Amino acid sequence: MKTIKALVAAAAVAAAMCAAGTAMAAYPDGKDVTVIIPKNPGGGTDTTARGVIQMMQKDMGNIHFVCVNKPDGNGIVGMQDVANAKPDGHTLGMVTVELDIFPHQGKTKLSYKDFDSVIAPIAAPAALIVPAKAPYNSLDDFIAYLKKNPGKVMMGNSGMGAIWHIATMAMEKEFGVKVKHIPYPKGTADIAAAMAGGHIDGTLADPSSFKSQIEAGNLKILAVMADKRTKMFPDVPTFKELGHNMAIRAWATLVAPKGTPADVMKTLRDSATRVAASEEFTSYFLKQGIDPTDIIGEDANKMMANDDAMYAEFLAALKK
Repeated sequence: MKTIKALVAAAAVAAAMCAAGTAMAAYPDGKDVTVIIPKNPGGGTDTTARGVIQMMQKDMGNIHFVCVNKPDGNGIVGMQDVANAKPDGHTLGMVTVELDIFPHQGKTKLSYKDFDSVIAPIAAPAALIVPAKAPYNSLDDFIAYLKKNPGKVMMGNSGMGAIWHIATMAMEKEFGVKVKHIPYPKGTADIAAAMAGGHIDGTLADPSSFKSQIEAGNLKILAVMADKRTKMFPDVPTFKELGHNMAIRAWATLVAPKGTPADVMKTLRDSATRVAASEEFTSYFLKQGIDPTDIIGEDANKMMANDDAMYAEFLAALKK
């Protein structure tokens, strides 16, 4: 009898230890989680990543994120390292909109299919920005002007085949108009200066990059290519509400390697959902001059898939 009781007691102790061990082994099981950022420190993607993971670390309590910047190869090296990592939740990374562009330019075989999304906290829309003194004050006015002046209106972009050039091509296709494309590969500062100097007539680009010029009254926004109005410019209508279902955005998404266990993804996505609903989240990004979004999990996967198809179409057209 004593032997049986001893066996039962031993089994109970073993079961309790097993349960405790299982609880301790639950993700992230005391290990650091590396977050690979495929851009240089201090830039928009880096600021976005560090802000989100800091808030998620605070929310989850039992996790420690370690950031590693890998900007080589226009970010391809860092994104590839994330894709190649063991899918156990201990390596995450940021991927950017170039993930949907570069494969169609022959720069990489990497694609959105190599990842599972946690959250896209930024998806900066293409905004139609023009000089404040321009003779058009709405999207309809601008399109009417383009139709009266085919091929004459000069639109600045960030380089041929880059996202804002593609946004302008999409506008041409949607409205049946033609513009003159003027590349400024050094960035938005040159585009803003060109508009201020009267050298170009407008651009489609991230409006946050032009915020100071807009607030100074030098530039104005006519509409944004987004599903809903931005937090930074809430008075500016979307192309969608004006009858044109267009959403072109420069996004950055926190992802895990494809095949990461469902329970790990749920833990990360649940935390991201709580964080994105907080005032701290919105306040942090707006103070950084970034318009925040809360595109989470499968919604972010869908966004990347849809954008990949769009860029495939427009980049193929450029080759003709």
